[in-house]
Amino acid sequence: MYCVREVTENLYWIGGNDHRTHLFENIHPIPQGVSYNSYILLDKETCVFDAVDWSITREYIENIEHCLNGRELDYFICNHLEPDHCSSMWELFVRYPKCKVVATEKAFMMMHQFGYKIDGHEKIQVKEGDTLQIGDHTMAFVQAPMVHWPEVMVTLDVTNGVLFSADAFGSFIALDGKLWNDDVNYERDWLDEARRYLCNIVGRYGPHIQLILGKAATVLDKIKIICPLHGLIWHTDLMFLIDKYHHWSTYTPEEKGVMIVYASMYGGTENAAQCLASKICEKGWTNVKVYDVSRTHVSYLIADAFKYSHIVFASVTYNLNIYPVMLNFLEEMKLLNLQNRVVAIVENGTWACKSGDLMQKFIEDNLKHMTILNERLSLASTLQKDKAKELDDLAQAIVDSRDMISTDPADTKGKLG
Repeated sequence: MYCVREVTENLYWIGGNDHRTHLFENIHPIPQGVSYNSYILLDKETCVFDAVDWSITREYIENIEHCLNGRELDYFICNHLEPDHCSSMWELFVRYPKCKVVATEKAFMMMHQFGYKIDGHEKIQVKEGDTLQIGDHTMAFVQAPMVHWPEVMVTLDVTNGVLFSADAFGSFIALDGKLWNDDVNYERDWLDEARRYLCNIVGRYGPHIQLILGKAATVLDKIKIICPLHGLIWHTDLMFLIDKYHHWSTYTPEEKGVMIVYASMYGGTENAAQCLASKICEKGWTNVKVYDVSRTHVSYLIADAFKYSHIVFASVTYNLNIYPVMLNFLEEMKLLNLQNRVVAIVENGTWACKSGDLMQKFIEDNLKHMTILNERLSLASTLQKDKAKELDDLAQAIVDSRDMISTDPADTKGKLG
């Protein structure tokens, strides 16, 4: 049976939810599922905004057929061509051969690359600043390259104030009956997954996100509803969401806090990480999180690296190198352009303690605007009593550096690298 929700007058959500896929993009765990959002406008002319993943095509087509109720589909607007949004459009075009396809030049090129058969359809190529009249609704198109593919655009229905935002402002987590941002306790139940979604998928492109936020600021008074391709639809407290995007895209910490990430083979480095966490809390800074890099998927580590102001890397030496999963975390930070953090190092080695120098070199060579504390805790296999002062000094240095970094995006925007 169809499952459709009204968004605003003549506009309906026609997407679906996916609890069967375990890895988003075959890499990021999605234990709470994900939604694929699509929307349909029923005016004098009809228009579908984006499609869905092939896995939910059957219910997607059923939703469209219910909404159209025998009418033709006049337009299909493609804001983002990634297959989780467009693999089903082939089926849509087979059923509605008169449908006009609206997209950017790069999107049309990619449609051919993916083998979507659109040659029999009228193609309307749009660019920055173009508009299109669909019934009584005026669509304005804004290009948003690298948020997070090069063909991306967003569409603003200036008639009703709906922004179809592509992957921007989206989130992991299936909707499961909810639709609106105020249907849930967003900060408690959704924010972490929204951060993990954005930072792991689009984190590398902070300056591009800043560019689209700058464009949005000029029409913010016209935006009443944000309709992303994943997650909840926003119609209240839009500035809360935009503020989070300013933090993430300027690599500004949301919170003054310490994440301690340890790589331990036999428990020695783990014990040191826990002792350091205890010392920091004892000194009055209790916003401390401890992670085993071997047991925590790197997407969760990246999300909290974007959240917290301080990161402690604690790694055993492995084959005279950084422990592989810790090195992978560092490589992911490099790939996603994380910067502007205070960093501390804990190293361990039974016969050759190399990991600390190697981690410091990696950070200095690859991560921008990182402040590495001079204090370091060095272990030989396990934390012994003679290291008590070294442990205390490192904890004190971390606490003393608490105000070394700002949580105001305005303070970091100018030094984006």
